Amino acid sequence: MIGGRNEGVSVQIGGRDQWGNITAGTELIRKILQVEGAYGLTFPLLLKSNGTKFGKSEDGAVWLSLKFLSPYKFYQYFFSVLDADVIRFLKILTFLDMEEVVALEGEMKKPGYVANTAQRRLAEEVTRFVHGEDGLVEALKATEALRSGAETKLDWKTIEGIVEDVPSCSLAYDEVLNLSLVDL
Repeated sequence: MIGGRNEGVSVQIGGRDQWGNITAGTELIRKILQVEGAYGLTFPLLLKSNGTKFGKSEDGAVWLSLKFLSPYKFYQYFFSVLDADVIRFLKILTFLDMEEVVALEGEMKKPGYVANTAQRRLAEEVTRFVHGEDGLVEALKATEALRSGAETKLDWKTIEGIVEDVPSCSLAYDEVLNLSLVDL
């Protein structure tokens, strides 16, 4: 209603599960603001193969904003998509040629398939689309840095984006004073 009154917004858009909220909002606008022309538009939900909503809180919400989700975490979310979902998501969420998607699907069924090749392609395409080439490069560097035995150098911004995903603990200064690194 505030958007309608202050900004002239006349359409509310949401997932199919928001239909009740949207229609309640349009009715409220019509009654209180005495305005005809408040509309709602819904889209089908993107569901995973198990029937749960894609990108919701059980796996950690997928945010497009850098304020809420780093390119690294965004990339990792799509890299972790199940085999049962990856081809459908490549078709829906990317601009890849259908021939390439079909080829990836065929590769997944072969004995020598390298695990997560399709997921890597999905993660790269969606991360590049949302965060640009720089965001994708940042995500790939962070992914490489967290690989066991990696010696990747990262800038501070990238480190801040992955710090929550690095195993760590906090110790008081007096607990570590005069200890060797091996003893830690």
